[in-house]
Amino acid sequence: MNIFLIFAGFLSALAALMHIGCIYFGAPWYRFFGAGEQMAQLAEQGSSKPALITSGIVLMLCIWSAYAFSAAGFITKLPLLKTALTLITLIYTARGVAGFFFINNPMGRSSEFWFWSSVICLSFGFVHFIGLKQQWANL
Repeated sequence: MNIFLIFAGFLSALAALMHIGCIYFGAPWYRFFGAGEQMAQLAEQGSSKPALITSGIVLMLCIWSAYAFSAAGFITKLPLLKTALTLITLIYTARGVAGFFFINNPMGRSSEFWFWSSVICLSFGFVHFIGLKQQWANL
């Protein structure tokens, strides 16, 4: 079992749980995690839009978690493992890098949101990359 990929799976699962918290706890959590005032206001108004968008993110993060666990040998082997995990690693890394370009023009979010979410995504991408590199021959 690959400890980096197990950790990567837990990181994505934790991110999914935090997004579930946003759905459950509503506007205060959307605000705290920097989703933007519009999302928070929609949640306060009882709109289903924030929950639907956030549910999509939760689903994606759960799938990503499963792929990391699968590549680690923690659960059964999923299809297209190399391709999926490579894409997941690239997406986390690209999102991390791209976010830094929005710090000076945050588009409805705070500069702090873009900074910290970018650091988090880059960290997730780095953990995935190390685990993927170590496990590549076994996938």
